Amino acid sequence: SLSALPPSDPVPVPLPPHHTHMAAAGAGFRLGQRVHAAGDPRRSGTVRYLGPVDGHGGDWVGVDWDGGAGGRHDGSLAGRRYFAAAGERSASFARPSALSAGIALPDALRLRYRVDDFTKEEQDEMYVFSTSQKRVSVELVGTNKVRDKLKNFDELSCASVSFMGVSSAGSPEELQGLVPNLRQLDLTGNLISQWQDIFSLCQALPSLEVLDLTNNTMENDFVESPLLKNIRVLVLNNCGVTWELIEKLKVPFACLTDLHLIWNKLNIITTPAGNFVQGFDTLRLLNLEDNHIVSWDEMVKLSYLRSLEQLHLNKNKIKHVRYPSNLPSSGSLGDVAVPAFEKLQVLLLGSNEIEDFPSVDSLNLFPSLMDVRISDNPIADPAKGGAPRFVLVARLGNVKILNGSEGKCT
Repeated sequence: SLSALPPSDPVPVPLPPHHTHMAAAGAGFRLGQRVHAAGDPRRSGTVRYLGPVDGHGGDWVGVDWDGGAGGRHDGSLAGRRYFAAAGERSASFARPSALSAGIALPDALRLRYRVDDFTKEEQDEMYVFSTSQKRVSVELVGTNKVRDKLKNFDELSCASVSFMGVSSAGSPEELQGLVPNLRQLDLTGNLISQWQDIFSLCQALPSLEVLDLTNNTMENDFVESPLLKNIRVLVLNNCGVTWELIEKLKVPFACLTDLHLIWNKLNIITTPAGNFVQGFDTLRLLNLEDNHIVSWDEMVKLSYLRSLEQLHLNKNKIKHVRYPSNLPSSGSLGDVAVPAFEKLQVLLLGSNEIEDFPSVDSLNLFPSLMDVRISDNPIADPAKGGAPRFVLVARLGNVKILNGSEGKCT
């Protein structure tokens, strides 16, 4: 039925002036490519089919739109299956002219931070997201100051090009010449999928320390990688990454201090050798919130990350917590025996399913633990048979901060 398709000769979508060149991508799409609807960089998806559609002339592109919705069918039409979509109504067919393959990062930076014709809306958009997803303004004190500050891009230290249809790093030389002093880059919600693009931009920007790739559907493999000692904070929230990929990323990103992996369904930690994750020697913060984690045994595999100080596990499905009792076999970690979670100071377990006192009591065994969150668990809810705060405080002798509040007060 035609209702499952755009019009056979679709009317071109009106585009903002600075996006008009995006729609002229022609038919040069490839399977697996990330695209967005022409004129709407926030509506992105993956190319799953290229070719004819029965009963409709010309070439079509089958797109599986992000979010499991936003389409008209599941990849089949009039009894014929063209591809298998992620959701029942996440797929649609579009003319090549109705899709955009995106733009290069230098072009996006110029569009976002050009200063000659700022609108109020563009000024409001000049912010970066911190790793906690809070807006952080980029020193917008006044229009004149902004004009002066950004007249020379080489002074730009923090940039956000979120939801701008960025699909590649572009020329490394161009990028380095444009923003040589960039320290923080927010690429949330773009079309980047290949790690070679990420490696290229990290090499081109030696001052870059913080990289946010939230809501980019990343490929789970790469062939070779450089050593990127400059990157300290890497945000891969909702990127569809697997733990097998994370194991590979510890080679190029050997100097990470913070790794954020929210919303990736990482409920299983797969280790290539032995029972413990190795490497990540400088990693201090690991954020695994909202990953459908059920078994604490998976978290025990992280217990010999030698620098780990913060483990964020809010919004999972963990029922029990136990301090690891089985030490690794002598020499298996290439080190003398050290206590499990030796440096862990902060453990966030809010909004899980913990309901037993042994789990609470086991927190006393973590040698450095000072800050614990167990709010929104059955054990912390008297209405569900749990304990009031003063009982939990009394049982946690070494903890200084419980559920965000300091001290031993009730």
